[in-house]
Amino acid sequence: MKHLKLLIIYLLLFILQTGLAQDSLSSYKKEIFVSKLDSMPYRILFPPHFSAEKSYPLVVFLHGAGERGNDNEKQLIHGSSLFTSPEALANYPSIVLFPQCPSDDYWAKVKIDRNDAKKTFDFLYTKPPTRSMNNLIQLIDKLLDGNYINKDQVYVMGLSMGAMGVYEILYRKPNTFAAGIAICGGGNTHFAKNFAKQTPLWIFHGSRDDVVDPKYSVRMVEAILEAGAYPKFTLFEDANHNSWDPAFAQKEILPWLFSKTRKP
Repeated sequence: MKHLKLLIIYLLLFILQTGLAQDSLSSYKKEIFVSKLDSMPYRILFPPHFSAEKSYPLVVFLHGAGERGNDNEKQLIHGSSLFTSPEALANYPSIVLFPQCPSDDYWAKVKIDRNDAKKTFDFLYTKPPTRSMNNLIQLIDKLLDGNYINKDQVYVMGLSMGAMGVYEILYRKPNTFAAGIAICGGGNTHFAKNFAKQTPLWIFHGSRDDVVDPKYSVRMVEAILEAGAYPKFTLFEDANHNSWDPAFAQKEILPWLFSKTRKP
């Protein structure tokens, strides 16, 4: 009987957690951005009691390669619940954007060599942006046209492929973002000087990452330091590629992000 009661309690907790997760996802409104020649699905969260007469921070979250597609669902797997907790909604009312990259594209312009034991990445910022990056820039510009966005509190976050997109969009849209968070990614360190002093960064990586070598984050940190800025860097000793889990568990991640305002 005791075991049966425990089983019932576990089942009830599972049902409750599942329901809360579904409520979290449903808080993000489904939309599709349509440009002249293309389109991109995205989800967007508005704060409670949203008013177009007020202005709110904008957070852009870029998912990883595993969440690509066109279902307008998978991009919410990681990170979406960070902004729907009662604490986040009460303390950091903001507009949160989760665009979705198609399966055949990438946020960043990068050449990937899969012949080595580990993937190697060559970041090609001097080339035209990918179709998805181009759509993303247009979507952000469209949102920034609205008076309800606080232009001094625009943030960008991303994990893995999305973190690569973070570094690239900081290069392609200078003087736009007040801060950025890049988790288990990498970028073209030659261009770090273009955004290093303008945009504070918190960089995360797992020391055991066997998908994106942590050296890519280390090199970016070194390049930013060389450019005269001081990024936050957290290297999780026991984490593999899913270093977003311990990153999202950091109690200071949202206070740090929302404390930043765009530099003049």
